[in-house]
This record gives sequence, C-alpha cells and structure tokens, in this order.
Amino acid sequence: MTPETTQSVSQHSVSDVASGHDAHAHGHAPTGLMRWLLTTNHKEIGTLYMLFSLLMLFIGGTMALVIRAELFQPGLQYVQPEFFNQMTTMHGLIMVFGAIMPAFVGLANWMIPLQVGAPDMALPRLNNFSFWLLPVAFTTLLATLFMEGGGPNFGWTFYAPLSTTYAPPSTNFFILSIHLAGISSILGAINIIATILNLRTPGMRLMDMSLFVWTWLITAFLLIAVMPVLAGVVTMMLLDINFGTSFFDAAGGGDPVLFQHLFWFFGHPEVYIMILPAFGIVSLIVPAFARKRLFGYASMVYATASIAILSFVVWAHHMFTVGLPLTAELFFMYSTMLIAVPTGVKVFNWIATLFRGSISFETPMLFSLGFIVMFTIGGLSGVMLAIVPADFQYHDTYFVVAHFHYVLVPGALFAIMAAAYYWMPKWTGHYANETLGKWHFWLSVIGVNLTFFPMHFSGLAGMPRRIPDYALQFADFNMLSSIGGFLFGFSQLIFVWVVIKAVRGGVKAPAKAWEGAEGLEWAVPSPAPLHTFDTPPEFVPERDSPSRHSDH
Repeated sequence: MTPETTQSVSQHSVSDVASGHDAHAHGHAPTGLMRWLLTTNHKEIGTLYMLFSLLMLFIGGTMALVIRAELFQPGLQYVQPEFFNQMTTMHGLIMVFGAIMPAFVGLANWMIPLQVGAPDMALPRLNNFSFWLLPVAFTTLLATLFMEGGGPNFGWTFYAPLSTTYAPPSTNFFILSIHLAGISSILGAINIIATILNLRTPGMRLMDMSLFVWTWLITAFLLIAVMPVLAGVVTMMLLDINFGTSFFDAAGGGDPVLFQHLFWFFGHPEVYIMILPAFGIVSLIVPAFARKRLFGYASMVYATASIAILSFVVWAHHMFTVGLPLTAELFFMYSTMLIAVPTGVKVFNWIATLFRGSISFETPMLFSLGFIVMFTIGGLSGVMLAIVPADFQYHDTYFVVAHFHYVLVPGALFAIMAAAYYWMPKWTGHYANETLGKWHFWLSVIGVNLTFFPMHFSGLAGMPRRIPDYALQFADFNMLSSIGGFLFGFSQLIFVWVVIKAVRGGVKAPAKAWEGAEGLEWAVPSPAPLHTFDTPPEFVPERDSPSRHSDH
C-alpha cells in the first residue's frame, strides 16, 4: 500500500472513528477485571496476548539464566542435574509456545483488522476463548515443577522413550497443557483466516494486502495443518504412559523413531510459524524507514507461500543420525537446501529496498536491520546443518543450539521488538523513548552475539547440548555465553520501562506516526480508538491511483 492508498480512506470513516463510537457500541460494557475477562475487542485481546507473552518471556528467560549460571564454569555449581534438565525443557517450551507464538498472535489481533479495514476480528467470542486457554495451559505447565518428581525433564522436543517410559508423574499435566495451547493456536488461526478472507474493506484484493497480513494468512494455514499432528503425538504419549499401548516402546513392538517423525512433521512447519510473521513485520518497517516501496512485493508473497509448502517436506533433516535409508537422507538434504532459495529471495528484496533509499535509523529500523543480518547468520548455519555428512558431526551439539537461537532470538524476537516500537505510537498515542530504545537495541545485539556466537565453536569442538557439566576445554566459550546471556536478559528490562513510559506519556504521535509508513492503520487517530471502521474505509489500490510520488 502506498501513501495514495492511505489518503483514500474516507474522511467520513475517520471522523466516525475519532468521534467516540466506543460508547455507541459498549455503553453498558463491564469495567475493571470483568472487562478484561469478557472482552471481545480485538485491540484489548491483542494487548492481553502481548502482555502474557512478555510475562512468559521473563519466566522463560529466568530459566535460561539458571542454565547459564550453572554453565558459567565446569563442575556442578548451583542446581542438581535433574533440575537442570527441567529448566532446559521448560525454557524451550515456554519460549516457543508461551512467548514467541502468543506475541505474534497478539500483533495479528491488534493490527490485521486495522490493516484490512475490518471493524473487528471475524469471531470475537472465539477470540476471547482462544486467549484465555493460554493462561490455564501455562499455569498447568508451570505447576508441574512443584509436583512429585518435578516437571518435564526430557527436553522441549520431549522424545520418547524419555517422555513415556522414564517420565516423571507430572507428564500427564504437561500433555494437558500442550493440548490447551494447541487448541488456542488452532482457534486463533481459524479466526485470522476468517477475518482476512471475509472482512477486507471493499476494493482490497488479496494482492493489495500488506505483507504482514499475507504472512499471517499463510502462517494460519500452517497452524491448522500441523497443530493436530502435535495433538496426535501427545495423545499417543498419554496412551503409552497410562493405558498400556506401545506406540513408542520398542519392548512392546513400537518404535521410538516414529515419535521423532511425528514430532518433526509438526516441528519443522512450527519453526516457520514462528518466523513468517517476522518476515511480514520487517517487510513493512524496512520500506517505511528507507522511504521507498518494497522491492518485489509479488515475489515476497510467492516466496512466503513457497517456504510454507516446502516446510512440510524437510522434517527428517532433524533425524539424519537415526538410521534413515541413504535415499531418504539425500531427499531431505536437497529439499532442505531448496528452502534456502525463497528465504534468500526475501533477504535480497530487503537489501534491494534499502539500496539508495533515504534511510533513517529509528529504533524499529535498527531492530529490523539487526534481524536481517543475524537471521541470515542463522540461515547460513542452517544450510550447514542440511548437509548430511556434516550434520553427523553437528547433531545434538551446541552448534545446533547456536543455529536455532540465531533464528529465533535476533530473528523472531527482534522482529517482535521492531513491531512493538513501530506500532507503539498507534497503540499508546505516544512515541517510544528513542534514547532508551537505542540502548535496548545495542545491549540486546551485544548480548545476543556474546551468548550465541561462541556456541558455534563449543559445538564444533564437540560439546553436547543439555548437559549440566562439561570438560575443561569448553570453559572459555561457556563463560562468554553466560556473560552474554545475563547481559541480554537484563537489557530486556529496558523494554519494560520503555512500554511503561509510552503508556504514561511522552511525545504525542499524529495519526501517521512515521513519514514513510503505509497502510490503513495510519489513517485512524493515535491512539487508535477502541472501535474503528464502523463504516468500511474506501480503498483505492495503488494500481488505480491517479498520481504516484516520484520517490515511490
């Protein structure tokens, strides 16, 4: 969308929005706690998702700091190996299912109706229900730490037979929490698809939508496709543990490798569920601060769809060491390398957008540029892991931990931070504090690289993942990683202070907070009123617009 598009929102609808249609629809609405428990407003539910995600980020991050404190030097320092295993498992589960995914769903709830000109999400009550499943799910998961035998201790991928034959009694509660989180994701995805396909403002075709909306549409289909697979595999675990079946028990005729096939058939598309919305965010922010149109919009859409389709045919690259036939190893090696092509298209298009742009380096742009550089590093180590004979060396070492975290921390998490700084004027009516934002960015960049870059080398030197103690030759790398981990963790407190300051006051933002920003969300006042677009905004696609700016 271009500035012409933004300007084509009817003045009638904007004045409607600004003039207090809130009371019109919800004059009798509950207040206080009940307001938040019962809300069906997409902005409030989006806010709840993001606050929940922030809480989970700090809980999961605290667990990461327990891990890094233990690994600061060789020998057992602070926690027992059993508790260390619980921390590694819970950290992964909480960060993936409790922090990254709900943050993206929160951004979708807040922004998709604004970007497509919809009054709300298509299924508001379902929206409320899908959010409130999450606190129940994660309270259940965290409660396992206080049960007899402790919490899950078998890694966030919960491989059988560790999670079935040798699991603590609390595993049944873990399975319940995974089911609840999965139901929440499926319902959220159905709602997003229904909203995008049915509630776009008249005149907006699919290829007129912002890339954030496009990436979420594709992500939602991925969620609906793979979440039932996860539900199936944890149900099979439940039956193995409690009802005497032997799906994954070799002694009873089952196969532990079957668990890995099922888990990774879910798990690999899941990785893209956590990164595709990030691609959409960066594809909005880079053009806004380069003051140019996005290079290759259509190719970005097709690349996103290609990544989603290919993500279903690469799962066994996580399993090269289980004894796959050679033909299967070759197939999965080449299909994994193939997925680098559409990803490379995206990186190329972002760089082409930046080329000869009038770039300014506000905080959202800094996080987006950090994303591009460090996500690319994660992508390159992913290509290394795709090579079968090399993967035999890397598998289950800290090299994999480094790769995974480069994709998810400066990847997904940096994109979420970029989105928060970019849309905070629309959410709160105030710009985020730029000085604090830049401190947050640079401390995060230094912390992330100090934490995870040395892990490549400790992994190449042979250090296995998920161990509470290690040989002396890994000591220096681990000390660096632990220092970086604490720096990165504590620098996130700056972000909390930034959010509090922006909510309480600061530099007031106009409706269009950023000069180069495009999209319908910038046509409504800042902060966005509780109810927007009572009248669908008029939308004139860029291709039909009578005039074009020379710099666009």
